[in-house]
Amino acid sequence: MLGLDDTEMLVVQIGLGALIASGIMTCMWLIQLRTRNAGIVDVAWSGAIGLVGAGWALSASGDGMRRVLAATLIAAWSLRLTVYLFFRVVGHPEEGRYATLRRTWGEAANAKLFGFFQMQALTVLLFAMPVGIVANNPQPLLGAADILGLLVWSIGVGGVALADWQLARFKRRPNSRGRTCREGLWRYSRHPNYFFEWVHWWSYVLLALGGPWWWLAAVTPLVLLYFLLYVTGIPPTEAQAVASRGEEYRDYQRTTSVFFPWFPKAQGGRNL
Repeated sequence: MLGLDDTEMLVVQIGLGALIASGIMTCMWLIQLRTRNAGIVDVAWSGAIGLVGAGWALSASGDGMRRVLAATLIAAWSLRLTVYLFFRVVGHPEEGRYATLRRTWGEAANAKLFGFFQMQALTVLLFAMPVGIVANNPQPLLGAADILGLLVWSIGVGGVALADWQLARFKRRPNSRGRTCREGLWRYSRHPNYFFEWVHWWSYVLLALGGPWWWLAAVTPLVLLYFLLYVTGIPPTEAQAVASRGEEYRDYQRTTSVFFPWFPKAQGGRNL
C-alpha cells in the first residue's frame, strides 16, 4: 500500500490512529463543555476503538480473510457497546463517578477533563492493538485456535450483552430504586459485564496465534484486568454503589463474588 514497507506502514497506522482518536476525544470534550456530561467519553471510546481497529485490520498485511474477520469482530463489538452506552448516557444526568471528579477538581475540572479525554484516546490505541496483530497474522483462517477464538469472542460479547439486558430489565421495574440486581448473571458476580468484557479480549490472542508478535495481544486483557480490579472499574463503581445503596449493597458484597462468576455465599460467608 502506497509503496511502504511493513515498518513504515505500521508507523503510518499508529500515527493516523492516534490523530483520529485524539480528534474524536477533543470533539467530545467540547460537547461536554455544553452538556456538562463527561460520560460521553465512554461512548466515544468504544466507537473510536471500532473505527481505528477496523481501519488497522483492513490495511494490514496478513491473510485476507483474517483481516476481514478481525475488522468485522471489532466493528460488531464496537457497534453494540457504542449504541448501548449512547442510550445510557445521552439525555441522562452525568454518571456519579464523573460528577464526583467534577466536584473534586472544582474550577480546574474542564482542563483536567481535557487531559482525561486525551488519555482515553491513548487507550484506544491499546485496545485496537490486538485487532491489528490478528490482521497481520499470515496463517490461513479457521485453524483450531481460530475456532476457539471465535467461541471465546461469542461467549464474551454474548455474556456482556446478556448482563446489560438483565440489569436494564431490573432497573425498569418501579420497585428497583435503591435495590441491587441479583438476577441472572448478577447472582454469580457483582460485575458480570466487566468479567465477560475481559473474556472477549482473550479471543484476539487466540486469533493471533501463529502470527508475528502474537503474544503482544495478551497485553490488552492483562492491563484491562488490572484497571478493572484496582483502578477505574470496580473500585469507583462499588464506592458509588455503597454511597447510594448502603447496607443493601454491603450485603451483596458479602455474599457475591466481585468479578469471577461463582455461586453466592450464605449470609456471613467470606467474599470471593
